[in-house]
Amino acid sequence: MRDEALTRDTINPRRRAVIVAGGALVLGAAFRPLRAAAQAKQHVGVIGSGHIGGTIGGLWVKAGHPVLFSSRHPDELKDLVAGLGELAQAGTVDQAIAFGDVLFIAVPYAALPQIGRDYGAALKGKIMLDACNAVAPRDGSTLADEVEQEGIGVVSQKYLPGARLVRAFNTLNYKIFASEANRPDPKLAVPIAGDDPEAVRAAATLVRDAGFDPVVVGKLADAARFQRGAPGYGQNVTAAELKQKLSLTP
Repeated sequence: MRDEALTRDTINPRRRAVIVAGGALVLGAAFRPLRAAAQAKQHVGVIGSGHIGGTIGGLWVKAGHPVLFSSRHPDELKDLVAGLGELAQAGTVDQAIAFGDVLFIAVPYAALPQIGRDYGAALKGKIMLDACNAVAPRDGSTLADEVEQEGIGVVSQKYLPGARLVRAFNTLNYKIFASEANRPDPKLAVPIAGDDPEAVRAAATLVRDAGFDPVVVGKLADAARFQRGAPGYGQNVTAAELKQKLSLTP
C-alpha cells in the first residue's frame, strides 16, 4: 500500500501538469474567437450626424462598435447618443477623426472641399466611407456638373485626397436603411466602390455589421454606376438582383 501511495504521489504531479496544460489549451482555444471578435470592433468616427449619419452610425453601435458622432454643434447630438447607450458619444469633427479607426462622412456635398482643406492632414491614411451625394439645388450646379462629368467617386477623392475612400450608403433614403437593416436573408444590397483593397474590405465588414449585404461594384471610378441618376441608385433589392442590374459577376 505504501509503495502504491508513493507511486501515486510521484505520478500525480505529472498528471496534474498535463491536465493543467491541456486545460489551458482548451481555454485558449475557447477564448480566441472571443478575443478575435473583440478586436474586430472598429472605432467609427461619423462626420455629419444627420439622418444618414445618425441612422447608419446607430446601427454600428447596436452591432457593438464604439461610435463618435460629430457635427458643428455637438450639443445638439445629446439625445441621439443618450438613446444609443455607452458605446455612443458626441464631439467635434476633429475628435471624430482622431477617434475613428474608420470614418463615415454624410454631409452636404458642397462641404467636402472645405472639409478637405480644414482636415486634410488628419484624414491622411484614414479609411473613410463616403455617403455624400451632389444635389444641384443644394450644392450648386458647378459641383453637380463636375460630379456628372467625372463621376462622384473620383470627385470625392479629389476633395479628400488623403483619405482611403470607399463610396457606400449613398443610394437609399435613411428610412429604408432603418427599416430594412438586419432583415431575414436575403439582405438589402448596399453597393460599394473603392481603390484601396483593405479599405474596401473594411467597408464591406461594416456594411454587414449594419445589417446589409455589400456588393463591390469596382474602383472609385465605378461608383458613378450607383450615383444619383445612375442604374444602381435607389435600388431596394438583394445582392443578386443588384448584380444583375449592373451586369456584375454573380
